Amino acid sequence: MKKYALVIHGGAVTMKPGELSPEEEAAQREGLADALQAGWKILHRGGPALDAVEAVVRSLEDNEHFNAGRGSGLTQQGEVKMDAAIMDGRTLKAGAVSAVPYVQNPISLARAVMEHSPHVGLAELGALELALEKGLPVRGPSYFITEKTYQQWLEIVQKEGAMAGHDTVGAVALDQDGNLAVATSTGGIEGQLKGRVGDSPILGGGTYASNDSCAVSCTGDGEVIMRGALAHEVYALVKYKGLPLAEACQAALALRDDELKGDKGMIAIDPHGNIALEFNSNFMRRAYRVGNGEPVVAMWKDE
Repeated sequence: MKKYALVIHGGAVTMKPGELSPEEEAAQREGLADALQAGWKILHRGGPALDAVEAVVRSLEDNEHFNAGRGSGLTQQGEVKMDAAIMDGRTLKAGAVSAVPYVQNPISLARAVMEHSPHVGLAELGALELALEKGLPVRGPSYFITEKTYQQWLEIVQKEGAMAGHDTVGAVALDQDGNLAVATSTGGIEGQLKGRVGDSPILGGGTYASNDSCAVSCTGDGEVIMRGALAHEVYALVKYKGLPLAEACQAALALRDDELKGDKGMIAIDPHGNIALEFNSNFMRRAYRVGNGEPVVAMWKDE
């Protein structure tokens, strides 16, 4: 039996129990389960890891309970500007988009950058123009602005001490041909400055995959993750130090912790089907399924 596995996340944050309503928690758990199933079906029938991670992230982008695509946080100006990246561990080909508006599924646009342009990254209007050229679905501003994100934005612009959300969604997969892939997508930080680019579209920052080592997707405080190049740190610890995957993730989380303070989380998978879900916050929306095993969905640290 050929090995295959899928790990997904919907963001790591520090939050007090009770801060998340039971309805919202249930909706997020359901969203994780649905996204996991979308990707697992592809792997189960022998499809490529790249298709599986894109399917997972598209599902989460379409779900307003996650900070990506439809549920993206709003910038200071009340606009939605999204980041995403996808990477093929077999070829090291990758596509990334940053600060892109209106595109329903930024992860599919990142894949279009990878497959239909000579570049790895496109930003803002350049990325939007490629989406239009390739016929990817675009939506007006009202599609992306949900009641929840609007209220959070109001609190931030009115300086009521609201916590800026910094969630991300991501997936890593191993397919039956032994290939790895990663996809990461985010709406950024609620109230971020116009033009901010987070860690998600930065290869080696929030997203990295290579068949000779592992695939990694990060979540948490993007600025901290970028400064530590944490996805690449995990890759390097596995490749050059020979650390087991979970240990490599733990070491990356602890990297220069005095300077790199903040919420950090990551999911990873290696070519042998080992998986890791590590985070320093008390909460990370996460799910995984290894081969034909039972799907697992969890959110709080102690689950």
